[in-house]
Amino acid sequence: MKDEFFPLIGERLKLDLFKSKDITPAYLCWLNDQFLMRYSNQRFMTHTFENCLAYQKSFEHSENLFLAIKVNECDDLIGTMTAYINPHHQTVDLGLMIGNKNFLGKGYGYEAWSLLSGALLNNGFRKITAGAAAINYPMIEILKKSGMTLEATRRGQELIDGDEVDICYYAKFTA
Repeated sequence: MKDEFFPLIGERLKLDLFKSKDITPAYLCWLNDQFLMRYSNQRFMTHTFENCLAYQKSFEHSENLFLAIKVNECDDLIGTMTAYINPHHQTVDLGLMIGNKNFLGKGYGYEAWSLLSGALLNNGFRKITAGAAAINYPMIEILKKSGMTLEATRRGQELIDGDEVDICYYAKFTA
C-alpha cells in the first residue's frame, strides 16, 4: 500500500513517507519542545537522532505509516502523522503533530488530517479513530471539523501539569 499510495498531494501540502533525511535539527527541536509536546506522551522522552531513526525504521516493515507533512511549494517539513493500521478489522488510528510553529493555527493540521483520513476511508478502511486530551482544543477542533464523533471518554486518564485530564476518543466510519 505504501508505495502506490504516497505521496498524497493536497492544496497546500503533501504527505509522504517519513525518511531518515527528515530527521533534522529542527525536527529534533520540535520533539524536545515542552510547549509543543505538552499534550503528548512524547514530553517524557529526550529525542535524539538515534532514537528517532529507530522509530522511523520501525515503520518500514510494518502495516503502519509514519508520514512527513511538507509544504508543496518549498518541500519544507512542518509536521508528521502516524497511522496505526489493523487490516483484520479495516481500522486505522491516526495521530498528528504540527511542529513548525509558523504553521500552527493556519489550517495545515486540518488539511493534512482530511487528506489522509479521506484517502484511507476511500481505499478500503471502514473506520478511523483518534484520541486527544480534552484540553487539546486545536486537536479536538480538527477531529470535530473532519466529521469525527466522540465515541468514549476516559475520565482523568492522564496527568498534565499535575491536573487530571480526560482523554477523548473520536471515530469516523465510511459513509
